[in-house]
Amino acid sequence: MSDPIRVLVADDQALVRGGFRMLVNSAADLEVVGEAIDGAEAVALSREVVPDVVLMDIRMPVMDGIEATRAIVGDPATADTRVLILTTFDLDEYVYEALRAGASGFLLKDTDPDALLDAIRVIAAGDALLAPSVTRRLIAEFASRPSPLRVSAAVLDPLTGREREVLGLVARGMSNGEIATELFISPATAKTHVSRVMMKLAARDRAQLVAMAYECGLVTPGDNES
Repeated sequence: MSDPIRVLVADDQALVRGGFRMLVNSAADLEVVGEAIDGAEAVALSREVVPDVVLMDIRMPVMDGIEATRAIVGDPATADTRVLILTTFDLDEYVYEALRAGASGFLLKDTDPDALLDAIRVIAAGDALLAPSVTRRLIAEFASRPSPLRVSAAVLDPLTGREREVLGLVARGMSNGEIATELFISPATAKTHVSRVMMKLAARDRAQLVAMAYECGLVTPGDNES
């Protein structure tokens, strides 16, 4: 039996932290290894316990979830830790900045409990963006916002033509199954393409692929529309 996925909960509300702790610990394959009351404590605890996933609130005192996410993702000691943003509003303006800071995805706090547990497993594996019901709207808004840092298109030079095509579909919020259907290939082949793109671009996960695709101009606002 594999070790449980280690989870750190960061939220300034004690009742919220307690609820998430009980929920996460109710799953045999998940384990809460720490709780933080603000972003600064989340960063410090992450360095101490090195969780697989941090459930991160955005609006917290001392240090908000965005700065905490940036610090955790940018620290070599916690480089493999994934951050899952939890927000009250599906289009909270801070969510976009959190993704730019390196968050692997986001969910609403009123998400179904089973869906949240599944999301933690997904984010730990780095397999997909979360909250599919709002992912496309998120991507459209993400793409339309000005970014102070643009990525050179040359970053995509290592990709083949097919891999660029796959990256574009990932940036539109498509799952591996949807990419397979779109390109008339098997889901396994789609997954392989996505994995190779992530490897070549040194991307942590699909969320970072989405950011890179927009930042370098491969995909532009409107491309995500059906």
